[in-house]
Amino acid sequence: MPRIPVVVVDDSAFMRIALRRIIEADGDLQVVAEAADGESAIAAVRRHHPRVVAMDVEMPVLGGIEATRRIMALPDPPAVVMVSQHTQDHSPAALAALEAGASDYVSKETGFGGVDLGHLDRALRDRLRHWARAQAQHAPAAAEAPAPAADYALPPLVLMAASTGGPDALAALLAASGPLPVPVVIAQHMPLSLAVELAGQLQRRAGWPVRVAGNGGLLVPGEAALLPTDGVLVRVRETFALRFTPTDAPVHPSADLLFRSAALLGLPACGVVLTGMGEDGAAGAAALARAGGRILVQSGASSVVSGMPQAARSRVPAAEALAPDAIGLRLRRLWETG
Repeated sequence: MPRIPVVVVDDSAFMRIALRRIIEADGDLQVVAEAADGESAIAAVRRHHPRVVAMDVEMPVLGGIEATRRIMALPDPPAVVMVSQHTQDHSPAALAALEAGASDYVSKETGFGGVDLGHLDRALRDRLRHWARAQAQHAPAAAEAPAPAADYALPPLVLMAASTGGPDALAALLAASGPLPVPVVIAQHMPLSLAVELAGQLQRRAGWPVRVAGNGGLLVPGEAALLPTDGVLVRVRETFALRFTPTDAPVHPSADLLFRSAALLGLPACGVVLTGMGEDGAAGAAALARAGGRILVQSGASSVVSGMPQAARSRVPAAEALAPDAIGLRLRRLWETG
């Protein structure tokens, strides 16, 4: 079986050697190139076409976050996993990396300080394998035809799914939509520890309330609730709440789980699937559509990676494909025009 090609980017020669040994230990991952700075990393990606990149943050010539942003602008980009002392839980660098298009991050350190190669040995290969599989599922988006016209009832809530490149897409969408007269729930793939930071940043950029959802907390019109972990919708009298529940989904929080829970309640909710690798949200969008819900997806041209929205549209051909700000305007006009 062919090995998964990986590019390692770190300005430390020692770390490049260590990372190569860790990555190749099980035989299914192969380091096809190394780079000591962001510019060299971009060149290596162009030349070797890896499925995943292990990227440091602070490097000479060009740092890892800007290099990630430029790599994600390439045609059919690889997944990028940040591997740095700066991408610790709750850190600004971790959130900045996700905003630049990184799929995930692993810290070189533990809480005791200093580089922990044992921690990397346990965590890194599984992350690289997962995102390499997600990248392999992605194919460049086909030309998007207009969706056929359809009649929908006004949705009782809006559910959003996002992964790679999601923070920027969500910020643009929420800023354009403004506060809606129904609750909004967001499933953005991310580590649990980043939920508070991401909610705060989305609120600042959107200009209306975005909070981290609480287990059992009621959903409020005019607010967006960011799921910190897997959760399902439950009906509470005349409104709805979220109940956290562990799953074996490959990514968290699971958009499919959230969307399907609304469909099981018979809710014609509006489902929005934004940029991301893999197919999370596609099966859930199909379930929502069968329950009478409207599905909107991010256009391929505006996506950092179009895997998730493309998969959703393949399951729901009537889904409309728009840029994030246009999705926001469309949502706002749903209630303005009735």
